[in-house]
Amino acid sequence: MKRAISIIVTLALLAWLASEQRWKMVGDAFVSITPGAFAAVAAALFVTYVLRALRVCDEFRDDVNGRFGATLRVILIHNAMINIVPFRGGETAFPILLRQVFGVSIVRASASLLWFRLQDAFVVGVLACLVWPGLHPALRAAGIAALITAAWYLPRWARAPHNWAAGGRIVSKFGKLRDIFTEATGRSRYGWWWTIANWALKLGVQGWLLAMLLGTSFQGAFPGAVGAEAAAILPVQGVAGFGTYEAGAAAALLYSGIAMKDGLQAALALHLFILCSAVATGAIAWLFPSKSTLPETPAAGPARK
Repeated sequence: MKRAISIIVTLALLAWLASEQRWKMVGDAFVSITPGAFAAVAAALFVTYVLRALRVCDEFRDDVNGRFGATLRVILIHNAMINIVPFRGGETAFPILLRQVFGVSIVRASASLLWFRLQDAFVVGVLACLVWPGLHPALRAAGIAALITAAWYLPRWARAPHNWAAGGRIVSKFGKLRDIFTEATGRSRYGWWWTIANWALKLGVQGWLLAMLLGTSFQGAFPGAVGAEAAAILPVQGVAGFGTYEAGAAAALLYSGIAMKDGLQAALALHLFILCSAVATGAIAWLFPSKSTLPETPAAGPARK
């Protein structure tokens, strides 16, 4: 009951904010979009959550043990948290929830989350190099080559033999972290495929919605979606990512002949739609608690072999 009341209060506050006159321009941007298009976009976004849950199931298959519903709940709550907690604070929900539900140590879950974020950055970075308008072909090729090389080399560097444990106190601690990161980069069987599928669908549907908001072609709007997500991956964000997200989209849209003001307005509308989708699905998932697979709350310990 307390959860339901808190959600109702939150929705009431959002409705109050939406009633303010300054938000009218954002609402006007959605007028031309049909309910069917909204439903299709929302369904596609939900599929991206499913793809992320499958990536987690693949990474932690020995711990999850086929509990896809519980994994999806973790993803939905985590996704909501990173959208509403400023300065990446919401990322802490992922290791905490994995520890509570599946008994995965916080260190192990955090290492995997870092690798997930690096995979996301590599994939979005390559897409940005591919579609960013006005970029010189040589810089485009060099950027793609550098990102692919870094993505290929980083796991191999982590897995390479080292004697850091024999070093000083600080070096030995870094050696332990490197070993944990090594495990995180080597357990998933299809991690890159889940990541590519997620971002291809997510950016595709966001580009489609942005094109409808702007009344332009998908080809003209897609770089804006990529620019927005590239900015959203930055390690430092404001509250709910507002500001950097819109700036990244508007900057990319300039090359498509979209004025900065129009680009910012459309990007804000897109951002609010994504935010509402994340909060709504996270709230629904929060209402249905998932039981832990352990008889009692596990203590943080070494990664499970």
